Amino acid sequence: MDINGRPYKRSLMVAILLVGTFCTFLNQTILATAFPALMNAFNVNTSTVQWLTTGFLMVNGIMIPISAYLSNRFNTRWLYTTAMVIFEVGTITAWLAPNFGTLFVARLIQAVGVGITMPLMQTIMLTIYPPEKRGAAMGINGLVVSLAPAIGPSLSGWVIDHYSWRILFAMIIPIVAIVILLAPFLVKNVIENRHPHLDLPSIVLSTLGFGSMLYGFSSVGDKGWLNSTVLITIVVGFVLVAFLVQRQNHLDEPFLEFKVFETPAFTLSTILSSITMMAMVSVELIIPMYLQIVHGMSAFHAGLTLLLGALVMGWMSPVTGNLFDRFGARRLATTGLFILVVATFPFAFVNRDTPTLYIVILYAVRMFGMSMVMMPVTTSGMNALPFKLIAHGTAVNNTMRQVATSVGTAILMSVLTNVTKNATPSHHLLTTAPLQYKSAMIDATLKGYHASFWFAVAFSLIGFVAAFLLNDSTNAHSRTITPTEEKEAAEL
Repeated sequence: MDINGRPYKRSLMVAILLVGTFCTFLNQTILATAFPALMNAFNVNTSTVQWLTTGFLMVNGIMIPISAYLSNRFNTRWLYTTAMVIFEVGTITAWLAPNFGTLFVARLIQAVGVGITMPLMQTIMLTIYPPEKRGAAMGINGLVVSLAPAIGPSLSGWVIDHYSWRILFAMIIPIVAIVILLAPFLVKNVIENRHPHLDLPSIVLSTLGFGSMLYGFSSVGDKGWLNSTVLITIVVGFVLVAFLVQRQNHLDEPFLEFKVFETPAFTLSTILSSITMMAMVSVELIIPMYLQIVHGMSAFHAGLTLLLGALVMGWMSPVTGNLFDRFGARRLATTGLFILVVATFPFAFVNRDTPTLYIVILYAVRMFGMSMVMMPVTTSGMNALPFKLIAHGTAVNNTMRQVATSVGTAILMSVLTNVTKNATPSHHLLTTAPLQYKSAMIDATLKGYHASFWFAVAFSLIGFVAAFLLNDSTNAHSRTITPTEEKEAAEL
């Protein structure tokens, strides 16, 4: 039953949500190997073209906190449909973009739609399934969330090799159009609507705070930690977010309910999922660079090496979701993080002769372990919250993971850059002994990768230790369900 007591086909609703979410998540990484083609098409440099991803992630991160207010204020059907329309407008604009400025604006428009649909999808899944079935539901969600971004680089490389970069956007347009046409009929109003007060100062603090923080961390790779712009934007971001938290704690109707952190199980799950995200993204970023620079692979083939891991994680997500419903999060998370540590450790010893197949298999094992952590831990934290706080919990959890991704990327890139720079041979060797210089340069680059992978091992170890703090009582069967929630779950 929806909130109006009308029956609906839950499977059809979930199907249309999954297709739409796949399209939006695909856009996070679909330009990964298209940058050279875009640089040639619009005559821009590397730092400029990178903003197509940086800007997308920043706006995405800014919109996620706002999603909690939107999902409570507007009915589910039209909020989701509107978000997909916004995403479609951005996609069409990108497809037709006559210049780089238009393409950049189109990416920002896309990010607005993604920033709404990403947490909304998770909130809907947690709402339409009773607590004891949420693990399986989130596992299905994880199938899309993990698979789409991982397919992006390989799909992008194949399209760029055979067609124009515009096809990357053109192929998504008809699929999203079908979702938009069907959503008003298949997506039902399942989230209770209120009319919360819109606190404009909170929106300003959230936008500037998270935006400044994400910009600062995103700039570390190019500018370094000691750059004044980086330091100022990160510090300003933290200060504004601190003011945001303080303001929310004094409002009768918070824009974003940070009191979800008063629930220990939710706090632990958010910390753990953020650490795990840092461990995952860091290696996803470094491996293609290692393969391209040290092994001389093309961007397409480097991205293709990650595909098996993505398929493994996608295949395992529904399985681990069902296992969570039976056994809870602790055993899954500790086992998964142990596998993650073991599979990450060998990356710290790769060299110029390491077989590509070895990298592919190690990465796939790593993603197998990751599949046992992300969705089970997230679902465990959400199950510890009352129904009325699920939208806020989803927004907070996704925001923290977005920030963690930026922090993890910043740390890994700065370590890679600094270690490589310190090990770089003297420039005069380039003219006196060019072959020796080339060999020494590869060795310096490898030292940078080794240091980066050691940090990834450290992230994984921290997560492994933290997982033992989980209690299987944080799963769906533990928290005392209120009579209202029991009634709602029974109706669903």
